[in-house]
Amino acid sequence: MDFDQLTLSQAAADLQAGTVTSTALTTQALARAKANADLNAFVTLDEAGALKAAAAFDATSDKDKPLGGVPIVIKDNIEVAGLPCSAGTPALKDYVPKADAPVVARLRAAGAIIIGKTSMHELAFGISGYNTAFKTGAEFGVRNAYDRALIAGGSSSGTGSAIGARIVAGGLGTDTGGSVRVPGALNGCASLRPTVGRYPQEGIAPISHTRDTAGPMAATMADVALLDRVIAGGDAIAPADLSQVRVGIARSMLVNLDADTEAAFQGAVAKVRAQGVTVVEIEMPQLAELNGQVSFPVALYEAYDDLVAYLKHTGTGLTIEAVAAQIASADVKGTYDGLVIPRKLPAPDGTLVDAKPVYDAAIKTARPALQALYAKTFADNRLDAIAFPTTPRVAIASNPDSSSLENFGLFIQNTDPGSNAGIPGIQIPIALGASSRLPIGLELDGPAGSDRHLLAIGMALDGVFGRLPPPTS
Repeated sequence: MDFDQLTLSQAAADLQAGTVTSTALTTQALARAKANADLNAFVTLDEAGALKAAAAFDATSDKDKPLGGVPIVIKDNIEVAGLPCSAGTPALKDYVPKADAPVVARLRAAGAIIIGKTSMHELAFGISGYNTAFKTGAEFGVRNAYDRALIAGGSSSGTGSAIGARIVAGGLGTDTGGSVRVPGALNGCASLRPTVGRYPQEGIAPISHTRDTAGPMAATMADVALLDRVIAGGDAIAPADLSQVRVGIARSMLVNLDADTEAAFQGAVAKVRAQGVTVVEIEMPQLAELNGQVSFPVALYEAYDDLVAYLKHTGTGLTIEAVAAQIASADVKGTYDGLVIPRKLPAPDGTLVDAKPVYDAAIKTARPALQALYAKTFADNRLDAIAFPTTPRVAIASNPDSSSLENFGLFIQNTDPGSNAGIPGIQIPIALGASSRLPIGLELDGPAGSDRHLLAIGMALDGVFGRLPPPTS
């Protein structure tokens, strides 16, 4: 089995046909995880549990499950029965849930073999994955599959790195402002941020109930669609007819691009036009202003109440103050101590103000206006999707500076607005940068509830862009 080319779909087909065993696939995935310990991709590797589950699949006559015997990974803020669920933070490192989160239960019922829990930006509050609480390599921080000196992106860092490094072909992350799409783009894997509410959110350590969602990450868009079908139900999706697809591009989302990303995006646009996709220029003049009124006010205010409720669910007896006291990563500690715990938000003049009125305005006025802007843009331009570079830059150096507020804002500049509107977005790998040789991603955001149509477009684009070459390191 060639792990460099393996997909979830191919693995499932081969397992069903009996040409490979789950034990063989799972053994190789575990070996690759251990051989790539310097990635810091895993918090927990469940060798015994995974091999036991694989042997059970091999022994059964029921081979017809959609993910039967296929090894996958789960981000460490999503509960898996019997395995620690740390949410990337020291206070929760010994919390072992008794039940699977519903999204995990559905994957397991479909036959998936969970080989481990992946590392992440601490408490999911960042885009770098530079977490000083956990490491299996010499340096801190989840490392990029294509260059160990660089960030894997966040907050679903380990899942992105593990897929990019060909340890597994798929897994789960979570996304609040870009957290399945940023690591997808930087590690060369596909992902879906579903419409908020498409997947059950129980059993997942939260930031914001308004913005959070679990999201599938995988080798290809076809694999992402397979994971989505298992979690959300529905029939198999066929690739879209690209000649019937209409995509908008907003100039305001093409700022701060490095040369590799600019060239790759323009090349991708030319390729999709050649396949018959209609590409039109659109204007979204209020986008940045409205998004700014929603983004931090919602996440930082809801983070307090939502984490308090989650901690009560865990039965650990931990308070939010106790969790905050043990936060290891300086950027996350500053956010919790300065804003989340005191329930404050920075005002435009830099002073701290009471978060509640700002939050109320965000929920009652700004977010509905943002959603209306998207709905009007899609309708007036008859768009299936809005296209943009997922991240404006390729991966940057992995160190404490990678978690700066400036880098945080930069890397979510394009992913954040759709998150705040609650609409779906897919991340598609399109190229290795001409000079950097690092992965670059294209995102397509669609109208609320258009997840299956977006996935169909993504599956058609699998054939246009192909799969990125595997890492050489």
